[in-house]
Amino acid sequence: MSFYSYKNANPCSCPGVISGSALDGLQEKVCVQVKRVYDSCLQQEQLDDKEVVITSYAMVAGSNCSCNCSCSCGSGPVGDTETVAPTSAPVPPITFESCRSTTTEGTIRNLTVERLCDRPCFARVRCKVDVPIDILFVDSRCVEYIGKGVITVDKDVLLSIPDESIVPYCLESMVSAICVAGTYEGNNTFKLTVCVTVILKVLAQVEILIPSYGFCSIPPCEEFAENVCDEFFSLPLFPPASLCNNDEVSISNAACNTGSYGGCGCGCRR
Repeated sequence: MSFYSYKNANPCSCPGVISGSALDGLQEKVCVQVKRVYDSCLQQEQLDDKEVVITSYAMVAGSNCSCNCSCSCGSGPVGDTETVAPTSAPVPPITFESCRSTTTEGTIRNLTVERLCDRPCFARVRCKVDVPIDILFVDSRCVEYIGKGVITVDKDVLLSIPDESIVPYCLESMVSAICVAGTYEGNNTFKLTVCVTVILKVLAQVEILIPSYGFCSIPPCEEFAENVCDEFFSLPLFPPASLCNNDEVSISNAACNTGSYGGCGCGCRR
């Protein structure tokens, strides 16, 4: 079973919601080694007509070469697609299908950090963030391929930077990208419209004291089985009482009158 299974007989020694005072059960102060986040910022933007050159490609496993290109040859999301070594090069014309980022970890390069005299603890951070992506495309034979490419995003932001220390700080990026549209331009180049999210974080590896409730009690694994009655038997025997105001009663009754029984609350009867 998991920490959060209703079969867990010892939920007090597992992660979860605290009932009562958060101070009850604290046993010690524990020194843990973690990456502390001193500052972070998020930027989301749409990049139009972004040119991306694929550096390598592979064939999609099980791609149906006998179908025509009006059919749907896709085998699922880009990240879940199984690939094999290409047995032939793509035959033009090339049709773009989709693309998305392959990892949540971006690569930071050309980094410069300039501290600001008029704003202590702040600095101007400039860098380029590379976001690896997979591009799914199909050739004239309706054979699917996945190409590897990189989207580069320029960043020029303000971040709070810690003072100098023996253990240095570092900058990391968390990224995500998905394509809205795209076309093949030739010479292994695609022109894409991409929605990109970049989170820049100022981090340092530190040892920090935290209050502790002791070690977790790890429950044994629960084998998956089609025990359809277990979920039903775990429900309370009688419906629990709930307090709600007149507006909630009206909304709940309206939902019941329209046949939407899933959200019935006070005053609802099926």
